[in-house]
Formats: sequence, structure tokens, C-alpha cells
Amino acid sequence: MTDIALAPTPAPTSTVVLTDRAAKRVSRILSKEAEGTVLRISVAGGGCSGFQYEYNLVQEQPASDDTVLQKGDATVLIDAMSLEFMAGSEIDFVDDLIGQAFQIRNPNAVASCGCGTSFAV
Repeated sequence: MTDIALAPTPAPTSTVVLTDRAAKRVSRILSKEAEGTVLRISVAGGGCSGFQYEYNLVQEQPASDDTVLQKGDATVLIDAMSLEFMAGSEIDFVDDLIGQAFQIRNPNAVASCGCGTSFAV
């Protein structure tokens, strides 16, 4: 009998990546705000696909269970509950013919709306 060695299955990543373009845009937005302001991204129920991303400028210290994304002068906070929906995502900023917007590429989303602000898991 031959033993077969199986490679371990990689655990899903809980990290969220902030692209350079998104970090530059966040930095630009925060530079016009009061000292200590950060961008909080969260997931809430609603939207045409079931869940939607919310973007809020807040002046608060990160909670103990927040994920803090820091790149240059950009600081983004994501709460633990939202991270469950966003694990493995990439936050980008796009500037095209349709307009300018943050775009989250979420591998957990099985469907999304045309505008990209709501999704289903």
C-alpha cells in the first residue's frame, strides 16, 4: 500500500488589500478633513443584491477587533463583522468613463449589482 501525501489546503485569507490607487485617493480625501479622520468601510444589509458597502469618514480610534489598513497617509478601518464578508477582497479606486468610485473586488460575492455597491454571498 502506498501512502499518498496531500498538500494542506490553504486557509482562506482574512486580509483585505488596499491598492495604491485607493490609498492615494483616501489620502487625498483625508487631507481635506480634520486631523485624526479615517475612512471606515463596513457591510450593511440592503442594496439591490442583499448587502451593500458603506463608506464613512470618522474621527475615532480603531476598536480592538477592527482591521486597520495603513498605506502612506491613508488609514482604513474595517470592523470584524464586515471583515467576515470582505475577507480576501481588494479595495481599489477606478476613474473611467462611467465615473470615479471605490471598487471592492470581493471573492465571496456570488452576485453584485451593476453599480458595484451591493452584493450577495
